Amino acid sequence: QVQLVESGGGLAQAGGSLRLSCAASGSIISIEDMGWYRQAPGNQRELVALIASGGSTNYVDSVKGRFTISRDNAKNTVSLQMSSLRPEDTAVYYCYAEVTFQSGTLYYRKTDNWGQGTQVTVSS
Repeated sequence: QVQLVESGGGLAQAGGSLRLSCAASGSIISIEDMGWYRQAPGNQRELVALIASGGSTNYVDSVKGRFTISRDNAKNTVSLQMSSLRPEDTAVYYCYAEVTFQSGTLYYRKTDNWGQGTQVTVSS
């Protein structure tokens, strides 16, 4: 009932910038936290940045000051502006959202909604 579709990503040189975007669709009533996780080969998926519906943000220490997360509640979108990229930022990035949606006459809250993932590769 909820789909997350990512766009952006690709290849960048160290020191460069990329922007990721994610749009949520479906019978959405509300979206609580939205964010981005990443997974590099051989590593566990880790939180990169999270933004609450009220706008408060949380970042992993390694991206603080370099990445900025934002959201548009009216459009159900979340973006991640990545600057000063480093080779260690190379990973598959996944959009995440906690969503309350409607199915029939009932409301459901689903906390593990994920996008399909988008590759970010940073060359040195």
